[in-house]
Amino acid sequence: MSFDLSRLAVAVGALVSLALPAGAATCERMSHDGQGYVLCEVPAAQEPALRLWQDGADGAPLRNFSNVRRTLADGEALAFAMNAGMFHPDYRPVGLLVVDGQELSPIVTGGSNDNFGMLPNGVFCTGGEVPFQVIETLGFAEGRPDCRLATQSGPMLVIDGELHPRFLPDSDSRYIRNGVGVSPDGQTAWFAISDRPVTFHEFGRLFRDGLGVRDALYFDGSISRLYAPGVNRADFGRSLGPIIGLVGEAG
Repeated sequence: MSFDLSRLAVAVGALVSLALPAGAATCERMSHDGQGYVLCEVPAAQEPALRLWQDGADGAPLRNFSNVRRTLADGEALAFAMNAGMFHPDYRPVGLLVVDGQELSPIVTGGSNDNFGMLPNGVFCTGGEVPFQVIETLGFAEGRPDCRLATQSGPMLVIDGELHPRFLPDSDSRYIRNGVGVSPDGQTAWFAISDRPVTFHEFGRLFRDGLGVRDALYFDGSISRLYAPGVNRADFGRSLGPIIGLVGEAG
């Protein structure tokens, strides 16, 4: 592993003029176990600047980063964004989606044969008693914590410090994958995406061993996309469902 968390405070590059308050998220390239990733760190102080998008003003799914940027107010700019969960063919979320405290899609507690239903799956929640949480779905459904933002996906990558039991070290299923993990104290969220196709086991180890998180959630694979001007990355491709990102002040 060649990565130092203390070096995450990197200035956003000259590709875009973006001013974020002190302690704001930054994105940096890193490597772990021979695989390359981009990691975007969001500290608790910046939780209010984190946003979750699904539909535009016309009620239609936004589907891409360009449309997300068009929703921003004058003086705002996108620090980073990525897809934030699985979706149906009409781009509506498969499971729970909460935006600014409003539930737009209900939680799904049953299993299925796809990745979303590879139980246990989970929910990423922000803005509650703890700034950032990744909670297993059944526990979330029972406790129903208050969330300003919440998105459900699956499978869990790391569950109470352990990799998902169905992850195989020698798997040949490789995709570009993205997901989110939180620090044990819930004060930091890390959003990660691989540079190249990786296995679930490799991606889970990034969070458990590389970042020391006890709970992490898979967002998706194959269609995974990142917009992060600070590392000169603006992925394009298939349309997306829910999108999460951090908004700052444009310079």
